[in-house]
Amino acid sequence: MSFATVTFPIINETYEQPTGLFINNEFVKAKSGKTFKVTSPADESLIAELQQAEAEDVEIAVEAASKAYKSWRFVPPNEKGKLLNKLANLMDEKRDLLAKIESLDNGKALHCAKFDVNVVIEYIRYCAGYCDKIDGRTITTDTEHFTFTKREPLGVCGAITPWNFPLLMFAWKIGPALATGNTIVLKPASATPLSNLFVCSLIKEAGIPAGVVNVIPGSGRGCGNAILQHPKIKKVAFTGSTGVGKTVMKECAESIKKVTLELGGKSPNMVFKDCNVEQTIKNLITGIFFNGGEVCCAGSRIYIEATDEEWYNNFLAQFKKAVEDLKVGNPFEEGVFQGAQSTPDQFETVLEYIQAGKESNLKLLTGGERIGDKGYFVQPTIFYDVPQNSKLTQEEIFGPVAVVLPFKSTEELIEKANDSLFGLAAGIHTEDFNKAIYVSERVEAGSVWINTYNDFHPSAPFGGYKESGIGREMGLEAFDNYTQTKLVRARINKPIL
Repeated sequence: MSFATVTFPIINETYEQPTGLFINNEFVKAKSGKTFKVTSPADESLIAELQQAEAEDVEIAVEAASKAYKSWRFVPPNEKGKLLNKLANLMDEKRDLLAKIESLDNGKALHCAKFDVNVVIEYIRYCAGYCDKIDGRTITTDTEHFTFTKREPLGVCGAITPWNFPLLMFAWKIGPALATGNTIVLKPASATPLSNLFVCSLIKEAGIPAGVVNVIPGSGRGCGNAILQHPKIKKVAFTGSTGVGKTVMKECAESIKKVTLELGGKSPNMVFKDCNVEQTIKNLITGIFFNGGEVCCAGSRIYIEATDEEWYNNFLAQFKKAVEDLKVGNPFEEGVFQGAQSTPDQFETVLEYIQAGKESNLKLLTGGERIGDKGYFVQPTIFYDVPQNSKLTQEEIFGPVAVVLPFKSTEELIEKANDSLFGLAAGIHTEDFNKAIYVSERVEAGSVWINTYNDFHPSAPFGGYKESGIGREMGLEAFDNYTQTKLVRARINKPIL
């Protein structure tokens, strides 16, 4: 299968990009012969033309995964761990290149991509270390039986991942799937498949057997639906919007698949007057402007204590200055904090929300405009003194747009923070640890960060409450998503003496 020579802008380095579907450890053409174009969010130029998977290709990938499962499930756990460790080591050797591919394809600033790649490598290593720890338990029931459980793999798993964190979501799916003895068919977002396909060449180099990992970029309708509906796929992991997640759940119900969903969010980031102001402003910026705001757990609802009007206004002024100091531009430019929005559709959606805020006479603290006339760049934007019932408060924007809402009491804050369909994450900023714990116990969110934000670790589970999803990524909890429990109960006959 052919490769495309791709050049990174500004730094003028090149690399060889796989352009085929990765099935059975080979890059192959789509059966239909269809292709699609991948373009740069930074300058809208063509990066590469890739093979486009359809339902027929899903069938071939599933058959490859089914065949591989018969042997992969019985590979000794320590051997699985060695293979995953080798993959992590190969990725570590290519970490700079992987970050550049991610920035080029997704539009994110290079520092964001480097953060992603580091988490990816550490998570694959974490999964490698867990391969030989998928244990059952013995159960004491009486003296006449020996009873125990085993945690066994599910079989072929399907995964559908989004465009905002292509490589991170890839790792969060394949790591626990392979560690627990499953095989996988993964459809990356059509907008951002390049890093996934490049890592596939490392999967083969690591010695992971053919058919264990299959990566097939394609449309949601032609490729994604075929994954959801395939009877041989026993589990689906989906990361994306809540609306699409509901459809995924309905489709999987037809064949009773196990489903995990990591969906949308509108996370509250809560600032008390007794916080460390300098550190808190850094945390707020990370919470909403990291990755261009294209983060499901983005702290886009910022609640700031307003019991002291002077303090409140001073905090807003310092926040405004810090945000206006952020550099927005091509991911490969020196010092860029925020790159481009990943897709033209999302770019337009963000601008529409900003326009809606202006038309409803919301107070604009900073930003609110497109940058340039080429590429998908948006100014970091903050509206302040925004009503709780505002569209911009209630709906996920998925871009560099935050709303600030004042609060006077802790109970008022908790009520407003929980006034959302979502429950993915929350941030609390205060020097009073008792207050932080009190609020953390009452906020409805799957992850609560205190005096930090977007602070991930491979051993820390991540997932949502309410309409933000089902199941957890990372941590020990992730492995539960990819296993099923078998009970073995044997009657013990009394020995003849």
